[in-house]
Amino acid sequence: MHPGSAENVRVHPGFFDDLYAADPDPWDFETSPYEAAKYDTTIAALDDRRFKSALEIGCSIGVLTARLRPRADHLLAIDVAEAALERARARNPGVTFERREVPEQFPAGAYDLVVCSEVLYYLDAPALDATLDAIARTLDGALLAVHWRPRAPRYPFTGDEVHARLALRFGPPDLHLLTDRYVLDRFGTCGS
Repeated sequence: MHPGSAENVRVHPGFFDDLYAADPDPWDFETSPYEAAKYDTTIAALDDRRFKSALEIGCSIGVLTARLRPRADHLLAIDVAEAALERARARNPGVTFERREVPEQFPAGAYDLVVCSEVLYYLDAPALDATLDAIARTLDGALLAVHWRPRAPRYPFTGDEVHARLALRFGPPDLHLLTDRYVLDRFGTCGS
């Protein structure tokens, strides 16, 4: 499936509802050494900075949220799946969680950190473009994006394709890390 093809369709919320109904941790976020190492790298990309207002798009069950929580005075974490949000809320007292679908329900506000980890490639081209526009409208700081690189048959984009679109929209990243499994880019500065 390639962008622009007839198969380039958005993955809808029902997909995630079904996924979490079958397995409360479908990607092994809680137990995977790969995920733990990726989260270590993600947090390290923040350069020990603390943020006033952060937004995590696609928080899932809140494992990365727990790592982001100490870095923000206020953290809003959103996801489309209520079952995932229930687990995330239990894991992360003090974080605001909301069930939202992007771009249609993109939260208003100003964020000095927006985190998109393993989420943007689920959107089709129009929804991805609208989400990037919404991020640009609300971003007053750094955008941190991390995505799986190999092609996944159900996803409209690969992580590389998403990050190419991010660079077109936000300019070259000030931090870029490419592994065989994921790409991490930070756009905007995390200065103190």
